[in-house]
Amino acid sequence: FRHVAETKSLNLALELDSSLPSYITTDSQRLEQVIRNLLSNAFKFTERGSVTFSIANATEGWSQDRETLNRARQVIAFSVSDTGIGIAPEKQQLIFEAFQQADGSTSRKYGGTGLGLAISREIARLLGGEIRLASALGQGSTFTLYLPVSPAPMRTIKRTTPAPTAPPQLSPSFERVTTLLPMHSEEAATELVDFSVADDRSQINPGDRVLLIVEDDPHYAALLLEMAHTKGFKGIIASHGAAALSLARELKPDAITLDLRLPDIDGRRVLDRLKVDFTTRHIPVHIISVCDDSQPELSQGAFGFLTKSHTREALEHTFSEIKMFVERPVKNLLLVEDDETQIKYIRELIGNGDVQTTSVTTGKEALDELQRHKYDCIILDLKLPDMPGMQLLEAVKNKPESKQVPIVVYTAMELHKDQHAHLKTMAEAILIKDARAPERLLDKASLILHRNVSKLPEKQRQMLTSLHHSILEGKRVLVVDDDVRNIFAMTSVLERFEMKVMSAENGKDAIEVMVKNRDQIDIVLMDIMMPAMDGYETIRTIRQISGFEEIPIIAVTAKAMKGDREKCIAAGASDYIAKPVDREHLRSVLHVWLHR
Repeated sequence: FRHVAETKSLNLALELDSSLPSYITTDSQRLEQVIRNLLSNAFKFTERGSVTFSIANATEGWSQDRETLNRARQVIAFSVSDTGIGIAPEKQQLIFEAFQQADGSTSRKYGGTGLGLAISREIARLLGGEIRLASALGQGSTFTLYLPVSPAPMRTIKRTTPAPTAPPQLSPSFERVTTLLPMHSEEAATELVDFSVADDRSQINPGDRVLLIVEDDPHYAALLLEMAHTKGFKGIIASHGAAALSLARELKPDAITLDLRLPDIDGRRVLDRLKVDFTTRHIPVHIISVCDDSQPELSQGAFGFLTKSHTREALEHTFSEIKMFVERPVKNLLLVEDDETQIKYIRELIGNGDVQTTSVTTGKEALDELQRHKYDCIILDLKLPDMPGMQLLEAVKNKPESKQVPIVVYTAMELHKDQHAHLKTMAEAILIKDARAPERLLDKASLILHRNVSKLPEKQRQMLTSLHHSILEGKRVLVVDDDVRNIFAMTSVLERFEMKVMSAENGKDAIEVMVKNRDQIDIVLMDIMMPAMDGYETIRTIRQISGFEEIPIIAVTAKAMKGDREKCIAAGASDYIAKPVDREHLRSVLHVWLHR
């Protein structure tokens, strides 16, 4: 939610009581589901001010007849407070009913199905707890979830007809432990539990430089960890791509080394995911792999490329380059452009905070600059007064001091197919000057310079958000899930991306919908755990239908089930996401597949 807070210019605060126990025994997935819903609502209904999430011991505040809390030896209060619109007293009970909102008009400002709080209240009850609300219209709200530290499992009554507010079934026993103190994500921990190389994850202190090493070969991972130590980094090792993505989002390391051959996800897809997620795209990722074709990865925004066959000296040089880049706060951009109006505009567009822009107007000046100074990126117009831009490009790539510098071609020239193909062998991006060219230029330059989107000026942040949002806007997605509440919840998120949503409640219906709406569905979100025809069988059947061989199908898996990911890909899924679904993670996965 930090990115949501930054996007809306809200302050996000976290408060932890110093006397909290180290863990509670509960169903961690359902607890997370409730907290996510409360935080999501807080941000939705808050336009200015702050959202505060606090965890503290509690001795009162719940209903007098809540015996599970009255009898508990200790109660924990999870509170979400906001400075938003607030809720009128007469509406405060209403909002906990299914399909209800405080503003029920057809022209209401805020979207949503109204299911979230109803489901959250039922989950809290089954966990042995309760949700309470304190709110004043125009002053904000505080939702507090009270939970016992060690509840006894509660028996549920079987319903003869499904009720819309009935919660998802809880785990058979309350053996899953939710830690109250910051730790690595459960998904990452599951992936790394059997990895044989001891890393530094338990020894990281504030201010440490952290390197995430994504490598499934224990011997090579140990070598990279040793190399990281010589350069002053603390190292964390991930042997799987899924674990790497979780750790990158959670820990925000200073840099990442990435092997392309991983047991669960192709490394190029890991790089894709990192570079479309605004929370991780600024982290420099250096490819270290047995693969020897670096061009695709560098175009995706990789910091550099090294094949494993290179010498130890080459590896030491790579780590020195990573260290120098991380420790240098201001990046250097060379702009080669002879139009003064364009020079001024691009300078303003890129900004001069964490980027120092040097502009030259001729090819000769550009070559002289590259000989005198080190640059992190070149923006090049192909029309120059003294030499063709193609000739300058070839000269830059033939010089040892500049051959590795990423180049963005930014031109109004019409390019023939052969010219475009030749340029692609030398430049990381080719952008034609048109209506959306400034946004694309800012996006590509920010990616190559590894700029943190959250720290850009508001105008630039909005430009990038709009550009990335437009990739999803209007796209048609089919959501397949046997639980209508999950469909409602997913639809609510997807509609915020301005996507068009269709749904099916089982595999057979999903196939019928796809066949009837041929060429009208851009991507499918497929739940795996469905009765009769499960997600695996549904995906395999879809792949056998002519015309659906390449449609992106994203499997939605339960992250507690080991081996799910590999089975999804083997069945024909393009990718997968784990439940409970993180909004930004979902956006980044959709972006990767719909951008292709």
